[in-house]
Amino acid sequence: MTKPQTGGNRAPSAESLVAEARRAVNRGPAPVHLWNPPFCGDLDMRIARNGLWYYLGTPIGRPELVKLFASILKREGDEYFLVTPVEKVRIRVDDAPFVAVDFEAEGEGRAQCLTFETNVGERVCAGPGHPIRVTRDPQTGEPAPYVMVRDGLEALIDRKSFFRLVEIGTREDHEGESWFGLWSGGVFFPIIPAAELP
Repeated sequence: MTKPQTGGNRAPSAESLVAEARRAVNRGPAPVHLWNPPFCGDLDMRIARNGLWYYLGTPIGRPELVKLFASILKREGDEYFLVTPVEKVRIRVDDAPFVAVDFEAEGEGRAQCLTFETNVGERVCAGPGHPIRVTRDPQTGEPAPYVMVRDGLEALIDRKSFFRLVEIGTREDHEGESWFGLWSGGVFFPIIPAAELP
């Protein structure tokens, strides 16, 4: 269900966004950083932590629609919007908007490239423009690893991929401490202090 914007306007429907996005997008992510249309309100669309997209509480079952919406996704601060040249609506994101479902490792050591693939088919090599970061649950200590995909939009690295990453990790001195982490794109990404390893 859409929510009225201040002033009485209502957010456009998902159907109108689809039509407008198809007119604006040719291939790959749209240049949303160049678009600054007026805010039209909130759309009842949610991206769950597992990467599933929901509209009006129902999963969106068409992968091509999810990819289309993903191509017009924009982050501003802690909020997420679907943006076309003429419309901008806010949606909810439970954690990260994407999930990294697989990766390939090429090369070794500092020359290694870890190329991640997201649930919407985007591929990025972790490096200076696509950093890996790991947060830890303050209660359980459970790690939550992420890789930057584009323009502030991250992918949560799924569990099976994270376990594979740990298998190829290495110890390095980082900012005066010994860390266990990963090399990719010429950058060392720390995962856990070496002293905390079993």
